Amino acid sequence: MLKGWLERYKAIIVIFLIAVIAGGGVVLFYKHPWGKQPLQIVTLAPSCQVTFGVIGEVESPGIYTLEGCSLSIRDAVEAAGGFTNDADRGALNLTAPLSNGDLIHVPRLGDVPQRVNINTADVWLLEVLPGIGPTLAQRIVDYRKQNGPFNRVEDLMEVEGIGEGTYNKLKDLIIVE
Repeated sequence: MLKGWLERYKAIIVIFLIAVIAGGGVVLFYKHPWGKQPLQIVTLAPSCQVTFGVIGEVESPGIYTLEGCSLSIRDAVEAAGGFTNDADRGALNLTAPLSNGDLIHVPRLGDVPQRVNINTADVWLLEVLPGIGPTLAQRIVDYRKQNGPFNRVEDLMEVEGIGEGTYNKLKDLIIVE
């Protein structure tokens, strides 16, 4: 029955298909931007402008804005005119990355450093501690995520890579709360 129906309407089906193809060609012809310039996509590099504050023992404390995608704390101190003679130059990790909105405090030589809470400190803050680099700082954060907060400062020695020697350098600079 289907075969008979196809034979009877074969001419109409062919004419219909030719009309659809021709109509598609006409639409394509009028929609195509013949003679126009091709669309050009321009991508712009992301802005690398960083605004930050520098206070404490620098020549010109204040708020600064610098252009650059990989700025460091050293760049912030230099923007503020450099260290004063009273600055504790070893108190900051000058290679740490500088982020938008940072406030850099350069302490006075001999000031008691503020203690770092190892239960809440981010990697960048842990890196300023003596003997703690990026890898060890990340291990501390990872340990805290896996095992919960430290109960005592001595528990820091449970982190892989922190032995008694490193702990002795840190014990007066860290707290747990």
